[in-house]
Amino acid sequence: MRIILAPMEGLVDAPIRETLTKVGGIDRCVTEFIRVTHGMLPPRVFYKYAPELHNQALTEVGTPVAVQLLGSDPEMMGRHGAKAAELGARQVDINFGCPAKTVNKHKGGCVLMREPELLHQITAAVRKAVPAAIPVTAKMRLGYDDRSMGVACGQALEAAGASEIVIHARSKVDGYKPPAYWEEIAKVREAVDCHVIANGEIWTVEDYWRCRKVSGCDDVMIGRGLIARPDLAAQIKASQQGEDYTPMAWPEAVSLVREYAAALQTRLEDKYVTGRIKQWLNYLRQGFTEAEALWPQARKLREVAPMLACLEQTVPVPTSDDTRAA
Repeated sequence: MRIILAPMEGLVDAPIRETLTKVGGIDRCVTEFIRVTHGMLPPRVFYKYAPELHNQALTEVGTPVAVQLLGSDPEMMGRHGAKAAELGARQVDINFGCPAKTVNKHKGGCVLMREPELLHQITAAVRKAVPAAIPVTAKMRLGYDDRSMGVACGQALEAAGASEIVIHARSKVDGYKPPAYWEEIAKVREAVDCHVIANGEIWTVEDYWRCRKVSGCDDVMIGRGLIARPDLAAQIKASQQGEDYTPMAWPEAVSLVREYAAALQTRLEDKYVTGRIKQWLNYLRQGFTEAEALWPQARKLREVAPMLACLEQTVPVPTSDDTRAA
């Protein structure tokens, strides 16, 4: 019953992986995708996206990190899979789920689900190039134009040698709009023998248990839910053990954001650090009323120090009476 931190392009980078895995409950992470095109990328690009390769592909607390690749050229994907393994990757993941227009326009991510044969060729090439002891896995959606391609693509990935498939329970056209179609994951799981992991719309412990029941999957991948509630994995693990758990309070969440900001400042200019903090705070609004109250002020800030000072404020949560008066 594993919980995997999802790769979220532009947000779930190495510093946030370090921050969240320290909270506990996360069994594995996946990097943001490394874009593979026509040229061979140098090792520094792999280390940029997966600095954990310097630490046996583990975060500081020992959580395994898979290296994810995205591309459509089977030969080049195979070569990059081999390079990832050579640099120390313990798992090579392939992205067939990204719904971004710019990525899909250049034949990467979810648009490849229109072509199960090409999915098979890419995955088979990576599987052939990567040492047998290193798992090759894939992440996909249920389809591109609609949710009809899940089974065909799942079977293509399995036949090509993928040992695990993460399925985001929507099509590209669905985007991230609720609901997640967990029942469609169950159809793929029943059609393949390899391990299937459910992903999509898990925001609470209750969502986790419903997803498991509907999808039939023991393992789940969580992205936005873990950004909104950094201790969600720990909450789920406590519920699995039947233990009482006190959810994280706002001051603890602020400490995590401060730690994240400090790590980012060693990698990025301050203006980009502020942007990343805003992204996280925007998600935290769903898990903490304090973040919602601070958002109107915080969203206007452009420098790190004022942003962090803003987060430290104790803001009264508006009451229903205050809302009516306003």
